[in-house]
Amino acid sequence: MQLQEAENQIITHYEVYDHRPADQRLLIPAVETHARKLGRVPRLVAADGGYYSRTNEEAVKEMGVTYVSIPNRSTRSEERRWLQKRRWFKQGQVWRTGCEGRISTVKRRHGLARCRYRGMDGMQRWIGLGVIADNLINMGKQLIPRLA
Repeated sequence: MQLQEAENQIITHYEVYDHRPADQRLLIPAVETHARKLGRVPRLVAADGGYYSRTNEEAVKEMGVTYVSIPNRSTRSEERRWLQKRRWFKQGQVWRTGCEGRISTVKRRHGLARCRYRGMDGMQRWIGLGVIADNLINMGKQLIPRLA
């Protein structure tokens, strides 16, 4: 399963796979999906190191993404190390780490760890219902005025 998230913890897209694909193959389609659904490419793309490849990074920059925060842990380049120490890069990784926690919350809150339906269609329905429920909760949190 792959979840794409935008501001305010809103899940904008999810996908369920019958076989685990390589993360590197998922980055460019994820940015294309974001652009198609929201009418623009994201300003920042943050992902874990599994999504990194120079080809992916160059492709999403050509699509119009300004900041790509995907670590390359096997780099020996001083230039790349310097890039990964930049404030915006680190903030992108902090945001991505928060997304991992939110994915865990979605799984726990809505029972996504164990599907109650059968088959791939049932799994997609189960995940979709969990995403809708979580988005409703997060939208409600944003709409309620904060009492201070």
